[in-house]
Amino acid sequence: VVTLSLLMYPLLRSLALQLHSAITGSYVSGTHSIAFINCLNEQIAKDIARAIMDKKLAAYVNILPKSSALYFWKGELEESTEILLLVKTRTSKIGELSNYVRSIHPFEIPEIISLPIDQGNPLYLKWIEESVPGD
Repeated sequence: VVTLSLLMYPLLRSLALQLHSAITGSYVSGTHSIAFINCLNEQIAKDIARAIMDKKLAAYVNILPKSSALYFWKGELEESTEILLLVKTRTSKIGELSNYVRSIHPFEIPEIISLPIDQGNPLYLKWIEESVPGD
């Protein structure tokens, strides 16, 4: 019973948030998220962004220009330039987005992290909701 409850929690939470939003007309904090995905170069970034959009896993993807990065990889300090994707989507799609990006990304361990959106322009958040199919 406990295992089933834990497995059902994301679905039940999602339904409860949708019901609350529909009844009150207000935004529920955390319903949407921004995912950060690093890419080696602009072409890879564009290819991944387009693939995400083709799968309807996001409403909007920003492709930010080159930035310098310092990181440890296999015990060594590395320095590189990267392109960053900012992906706006439903929080409920983050797991599917992450799995999909890992399957197409050339990095052995791509950066795919997300932060929930606390507040924002209600019309923009509604647009994200309408642009990304629900579960």
